[in-house]
Amino acid sequence: MQIVTEVLLDLGVSEGEEPNNSQLILLGLEESEKTQWRELALNKELSDARAELFVLLKSIKAKTTQNKIIENYKALQKFRLDQKEDSSPVKQEPTVVSMEGDVTIYCDGGCTPNPGKAGSGVALYRNGEVSELWYGLYETMGTNNTAELGALYQSLLLAQKEIQNGNDVQIKCDSMYSIQCIQTWAISWEKKGWTKKGGEIKNLEIIKKAYSLYNSIKKDVDLSHIKAHVGFEGNELADRMTMYAIQEQSESFVKYSEDINVVEILKMRAG
Repeated sequence: MQIVTEVLLDLGVSEGEEPNNSQLILLGLEESEKTQWRELALNKELSDARAELFVLLKSIKAKTTQNKIIENYKALQKFRLDQKEDSSPVKQEPTVVSMEGDVTIYCDGGCTPNPGKAGSGVALYRNGEVSELWYGLYETMGTNNTAELGALYQSLLLAQKEIQNGNDVQIKCDSMYSIQCIQTWAISWEKKGWTKKGGEIKNLEIIKKAYSLYNSIKKDVDLSHIKAHVGFEGNELADRMTMYAIQEQSESFVKYSEDINVVEILKMRAG
């Protein structure tokens, strides 16, 4: 995933120009938001593929040419995936990383499409073994960012309880946007009366709640970023719980009540 910065925006749009319609879609913006596109796009979280396409579409005005570039890029991505699968005939299941603390919490959030049906998931490990799975926060029109922030906030609530029980706690989050919101950006926003240069702070309500909770326990919890879908079993399980939340349309955040069969849960796919 990529955080949208001024550098990325400058790579995709020349000075004095505006993004084309395809670039607006990649940034998750509407045509009506074009006049404020730069301010609205900053700090958004994009997939690597969307970020690459955003740059590739720089200064392309013709819609037919935009579509051809997108079509060719999708074909290239498929080729890369096919090559990767061909070179790895033996598919290995995700593995559990070694745990340093008593409790490690993995969190994830997802949305299909973006914006669209969203959910959040958490996998909690005790002494290296999966102990609890949580899911919920279903929204009919959520975003990846709201789902990720919701998952992180619920992880902080779980961490608070574990800390009160005397456990060492780690939180592993694959959303750099969510981490930066509560570890970095919120410090400046709070000092400025919860405002920022360039416009509205999106998702402010959940950011303020997560920031406050994090500040109350940050001396006792290790919050760090991990890359998604690179073999962390906990990350994969949290991802499947987001799918389950969307499938069940669970607005409440609840504990998974079925037997935790890791192999079967990892087979879940979005409906």
